[in-house]
Amino acid sequence: MLSVPRLRILRELHLRGTLAQVAEALSYTPSAISQQLSLLEREAGVPLLERVGRGVRLTDAALTLVGHTDAILARLEQAEADLAATQPEVHGTLRVASFQSVVVEIAPSVLTLLDAEYPRLQIEIIQREVDDAYSGLLSHEFDVILGEEFPGLPEPVRPGADRADLVDDPMYLVVPAEGPWACTPETVAELADVPWALDPPDTSAGDWAQRMCHAAGFEPRIRFEGPDPILHAHLVRTGHALAFVPALIAGRDPRGIELFALPGNPRRTLYTAARTGRAHHPAIRAFRDAMARVVAERQPAAPVRQLR
Repeated sequence: MLSVPRLRILRELHLRGTLAQVAEALSYTPSAISQQLSLLEREAGVPLLERVGRGVRLTDAALTLVGHTDAILARLEQAEADLAATQPEVHGTLRVASFQSVVVEIAPSVLTLLDAEYPRLQIEIIQREVDDAYSGLLSHEFDVILGEEFPGLPEPVRPGADRADLVDDPMYLVVPAEGPWACTPETVAELADVPWALDPPDTSAGDWAQRMCHAAGFEPRIRFEGPDPILHAHLVRTGHALAFVPALIAGRDPRGIELFALPGNPRRTLYTAARTGRAHHPAIRAFRDAMARVVAERQPAAPVRQLR
């Protein structure tokens, strides 16, 4: 009989690539991981690893086992979810990975709601960007993650993940109400010479913002670069830059800023993702329901003008 814990170690090696990374993720020593994989090879009766330089590579037989392991772990999680559904109260610990703006803007209200309705459910929130969050989700580090998708940049739904969209959030141009950069543009093209606060270009938000500027015919003059739209809005409010900011964040504190709807009315999509086998667990359903209720109560700020 193949050992499920050892199969999970093999799966982790497939996901992470090195014995050292697997050992760190599972709190083992690399030698212990190597020993467990050797035992799994004996159980399987076929070679599972090939030496490549100083590292190892999974054989075709090992990749076949990984596919079966995904199915086994998913069925075990479905069994746990079915058992949890028979209990009179939602309880346990739910580990959630989320990027910063959701943690600041939405998570406190979600926690308040869940504390009131499910006092035995413990929520642990860890700040992660989407790619790292997905890796942690599929390796069972997290139970549910929060992500965002920008126009023209679809986020692939990873195999083994169940995605549920929360809201389509309009993207606005945010302009200072006063100061040297206060303006009432009619097009994005008029903003070629202003300073910008933008996300890094290697993120979906930054890639999308760069495309907006390039489509308008200019390279943005970036004064501040960082993955924090709340800080972007603050820099606009204090008169130091312009920015593209989601409506849910732009409406948080409308003082000192003017909002403009962008051509084509682009929207980012906020979503949650859980592993397929665990998606119907009562704790995840409770968390997703609370997220949806909090987001639905947030009325996005109305823009003052539509740009062409």
